[in-house]
Amino acid sequence: MADRRAELIATARTMQPAGLNRGTAGNVSVRHEQGFYITPTGMPYAALEADDIPLMALDGSHQGRRKPSSEWRFHRDLYAGRPEIGAVLHAHSPFAVSLACLRYDIPPFHYMIARFGGDSIRCADYAIFGSAELSAAALAAMHDRRGCLLANHGLLVAGRDLAEALALAVELEELCEQYWRACQLGQPVLLSANEMAAVLEKFAGYGQQ
Repeated sequence: MADRRAELIATARTMQPAGLNRGTAGNVSVRHEQGFYITPTGMPYAALEADDIPLMALDGSHQGRRKPSSEWRFHRDLYAGRPEIGAVLHAHSPFAVSLACLRYDIPPFHYMIARFGGDSIRCADYAIFGSAELSAAALAAMHDRRGCLLANHGLLVAGRDLAEALALAVELEELCEQYWRACQLGQPVLLSANEMAAVLEKFAGYGQQ
């Protein structure tokens, strides 16, 4: 099995060219045994080595030479409460941040909203970064969902593995951009509850081979 730390570093380094992050903003983690690996706080992704990646337990303790991301709490709480989640990614991507600063939920203007598990993408209530309050708000917005916005902050997604988490983050940022652009021209026409229910049913097997 490939070293999960190497996979984590590769994913973190992909975030900037994918348009999700600049500098040391954002963070990404992957489940490992009874805990998870997470990017360290305040370190450029290009400089990361495997030994820089802390291993965290679900009790909040960590091992390694670096301190974990200040946002470790919502990673930990998602892993603790959602056994289907294998990787979590948080980014400060420009269009997601723009909508999050307006504290907008994203309504069903496009059927691909269903990829995130429901008929909308919620914006979590604001709380200061790294806090238990932010984690609680994020978990509420992520209930039955695989992605949300964080008010005045950014985006958060959770996938079964690192590849899916990265793909979801790219998709969410794209949807944010499309919604932002559509709103420049007028009020987007939304899909109805019945139309979204049909999409969600069809998405039940989406991406499964």
